[in-house]
Amino acid sequence: MPEATAGERRDDLVVLYKHLRYEHHCPLRETRTKLVFGAGNADAELMFVGEAPGAQEDLSGLPFVGRAGRLLDELLAEVGLDRERDVFVANVLKCRPPGNRDPLPEEIAECSPHLFRQIELIRPRLVCTLGNFATKLLSGSPQGITRVHGTVQQVSVGGLDIRLFPLFHPAAALRTPSVKELLRADFGRIPGLLEDQ
Repeated sequence: MPEATAGERRDDLVVLYKHLRYEHHCPLRETRTKLVFGAGNADAELMFVGEAPGAQEDLSGLPFVGRAGRLLDELLAEVGLDRERDVFVANVLKCRPPGNRDPLPEEIAECSPHLFRQIELIRPRLVCTLGNFATKLLSGSPQGITRVHGTVQQVSVGGLDIRLFPLFHPAAALRTPSVKELLRADFGRIPGLLEDQ
């Protein structure tokens, strides 16, 4: 069977979005304001995956729009990348957990197939995970972000081989200046990793 064209993959992303918005039922759907599907260039070579929407994302329906999102945009600009043009940004969970609590294992299990499908459709060359939840899910390893940040891993998602580059979450960087410097240093490697492929 021939590989889907970019247009067909974008159409399939729209189908997935509509399914999650209108048809898929899970407990978090009952407490969300808006579905936060993801945003950016659906043909991007670079994808970022965070943990879950926060309060501002829940209101806007877009990922990373608060302080952490502004830091993400700043770091992208420092390495010559633009969020709308160069990347696609998504989260493990598509709905905000009540009170911004950590995702529960059953919520991750419920949402992860949708994230995996997004990755399969976007077909990025590099996936940067932001924080522990996304890193552990996509790497399949229990090791936390402190141990694995800045290390390139080869993983398989739905039959698609991808390079994974775990990073600290921008929210953690906002709380801890030393983490912000580590995140900035790791970000500096992204352009080279994209060229290496």
